[in-house]
Amino acid sequence: MTAVLITGVGGQDGALLARHLLNLGYEVIGTTRGDPAVPLSNLARLGIADGVSVKQLDGTDRAQWRDVLDEAQPLHIYALGAQSSVARSFVTPATSMGDARAFALLIEETRGSDVRILNATSGDCFGEADADHPITEATPFAPRSPYAIAKVAQAQLARVARAAEGRFVANAFLFNHESPLRPDGFVTRKIVDTARAIAAGADARLELGDVDVVRDWGWAPDYVDAMHRQLTHREPLDLVIATGRSVPLWHFVERVFDSLGLDWHAHVDTGRFPRRPEDIRTHHADPSAAARHLGWTASHDVDAVALAMATGSGC
Repeated sequence: MTAVLITGVGGQDGALLARHLLNLGYEVIGTTRGDPAVPLSNLARLGIADGVSVKQLDGTDRAQWRDVLDEAQPLHIYALGAQSSVARSFVTPATSMGDARAFALLIEETRGSDVRILNATSGDCFGEADADHPITEATPFAPRSPYAIAKVAQAQLARVARAAEGRFVANAFLFNHESPLRPDGFVTRKIVDTARAIAAGADARLELGDVDVVRDWGWAPDYVDAMHRQLTHREPLDLVIATGRSVPLWHFVERVFDSLGLDWHAHVDTGRFPRRPEDIRTHHADPSAAARHLGWTASHDVDAVALAMATGSGC
């Protein structure tokens, strides 16, 4: 049985990936920054808490990396552990830089082995992109947040390890992807939770900032499938993982409220929060390379994602 290590196994992607790999017959070991004896809610929600061996790891500590790697002896590593909030990265940029250091230590501590590594990085590495020039794997990096700067550093470290040492280290440039497991600090959860409360009779209003920002929203279970395909591909590739369809935020809001029988205009106040000066306003992606190399395409577009989030189904 192939042993797989997932850093950040308690997060949305880590938990969904763990379930996907368990269903495929892998032995799954996961890491968490917190106490591994404390049950991880996402693993419990998916019914896999007993199937994953969880270990504590501060990724900035070399000795802890050595202990985890020596004990787990993984053949595949999915580097998912990170502070994933772009907004929070402006407040605590050192945390994002710590995530980059953690990935550098992983590269160092696996040098000389045959382990395969999938680095879960971000579409934010590339900055703005309009519909006429969607982001591809060849698009130059243009990070606009501490979060994206750290992700660029990780992606470049992966490329250097691959080019200089011939190692199997692949970058998955993941665009926005959602599920009911998304933490409540994210805007999609805020939208869904407020809309569901209103539908249940609560006297509430949803306050949002700029609803004209454009994003490519996908379905998180699709994206963990893409990561597994990428790591088990015959060669290490950097790939854009996205749906290929981008819409304004108000479109997502409208679809969520529509699915609950509500008119979003009657319940939403917009423009209540100032834009961050370096926020990405428009994001378009071209995932055709993933389709060509992996046979992967997204099963959910933004409308299906909004419906699944609003109803809490399909996860």
